[in-house]
Amino acid sequence: MKSQALGRGLDALFGEIDESYENEGTQRDSISEIQLKDIRPNPFQPRKTFDEESLLELSESIKNDGLLQPVVVTEDIDGFILIAGERRLRASKLAKLKSIRAIVIKSDDTQMRQFALIENIQREELNSIELAQAYEELIKLHETTHEELSRMIHKSRTHITNTLRLLQLSSKTQKALLEKKITAGHAKVLVGLDEKEQQLMVNSIIGQKLSVREVEGMIKNMKDTQPTPTKKDNTAVSYDFSNLKNRFNSFGLKTKSSKNSITIEFNDENQIEEFLSHISS
Repeated sequence: MKSQALGRGLDALFGEIDESYENEGTQRDSISEIQLKDIRPNPFQPRKTFDEESLLELSESIKNDGLLQPVVVTEDIDGFILIAGERRLRASKLAKLKSIRAIVIKSDDTQMRQFALIENIQREELNSIELAQAYEELIKLHETTHEELSRMIHKSRTHITNTLRLLQLSSKTQKALLEKKITAGHAKVLVGLDEKEQQLMVNSIIGQKLSVREVEGMIKNMKDTQPTPTKKDNTAVSYDFSNLKNRFNSFGLKTKSSKNSITIEFNDENQIEEFLSHISS
């Protein structure tokens, strides 16, 4: 049984924010001026990297024109927790503001996680790996399918599936993607290669400035030239140990044999030493 219908849950949550923007005086939700020092980051924020230049540009805009869109917070025991608007909050701090306009709503941990994920997906502010992780978390959180998630967030199922496949890449390849040494297009065609092959291709992309199509061609050639693994012959070989067994028996030794092995049984160390003296003479 699914924990919560994704569409219904998110529609309700974002409906609350939309209603707050349109009706700032609602009793349930309100827009307040809150001290920046009293707002803690959303612990479920999927975005790990923020472009410093972009934040500086936003901070200058806030200085000149003010904050056009409030952030969204929920009240906590000792202050507030940010739900949506991490860039606006960071830029306001860069602008040396003391307070910020915020919509205050009631929210639990699950809703905070949803807000953070969906806000970043809708604003297209996540890098490819963060986006894949956000999709994966939403799928796990709501036990939903790629097709169902596609309808809820208005992205194609193919896009969701291909983005999720990036999580199969090695950590080094993911790092190259995050550092923009390779593109998401490059990364997608590297899925399926082992770690060494990925590293080889990443080095080639960086060193030779290869296009996605050129990488596809190289991978195709790599697979075409790989030798076809030969099937192991598991047929057991059978040997005739009758003469060898007779010889061991003449020394007073007991033997057992199978198709391709013979076993000698010794009674004591004296028998072993006697046997060794025979074969070394």
